[in-house]
Amino acid sequence: MLLIRSLLFNVAFYLNLSFWLLAAMMTMVLPARFLLKVALCWAQTSLWWMRVIVGTRYEIKGVENIPPGGIIMAAKHQSTWETFALITVFRNPVYILKRELTWLPFFGWCLLKLRMIPVDRGARSRALQAVTRRAKVELGQNGRQLMIFPEGTRRPAGAEPAYKYGVTHLYTELGVPCVPVALNAGLFWPRRSLIKRPGTIKVEIMPAIQPGMDKAAFHALLQEQIETASNRLLADGLAELERLGVPAPVSIRQEPQPGA
Repeated sequence: MLLIRSLLFNVAFYLNLSFWLLAAMMTMVLPARFLLKVALCWAQTSLWWMRVIVGTRYEIKGVENIPPGGIIMAAKHQSTWETFALITVFRNPVYILKRELTWLPFFGWCLLKLRMIPVDRGARSRALQAVTRRAKVELGQNGRQLMIFPEGTRRPAGAEPAYKYGVTHLYTELGVPCVPVALNAGLFWPRRSLIKRPGTIKVEIMPAIQPGMDKAAFHALLQEQIETASNRLLADGLAELERLGVPAPVSIRQEPQPGA
């Protein structure tokens, strides 16, 4: 039954995406705020389909910790889920994402219209400088919220952290608050897997780290806060899966659990 529901959701997810991409194409000649509304509708309907078909709900706590104006949102990255679900907590988000996504027909055009910030991972320091210049404009002049995944790519739930330097560089250069975001989405929507699990995806938005910290101290604090909270949410999710009689992802079952 878990496999059947997962397959049904995958079909519904991509059909839903196709529908909203068509709607998005109709807004391309309008200001970007109309396209942003379409993106929000896509996120909300995707979350609805996941609840209806798979039985996966979600809780986002700490929205009140998001300060007004330009900020950095630094989130744990375990799944495709947070790439669209977190749109629902933003006013005007700008994502840092791999540039290859902007090459996709339709979807990539939407990313460019929304002025998302592509990064050429092979360019290293030049890419970081280019991202910083774009971020200064988007946060400073437009007051947007910069969304970054500090580990750079999806990591399995419970895996050892691998935080990159980029988020620390941006924190130092941009001079805005950084909001840590923990989650356990990888338990319910694992990377590189068709299986989606019922239960409650939990997101915790923590109080902002104010600008001005030393680079090393900031990097250590950000990782400690995100990892501590994510490990706690991971334990909550594993307990819920056990209550529901749903097996955890294989990688979780094979690895020692945080705090074990």
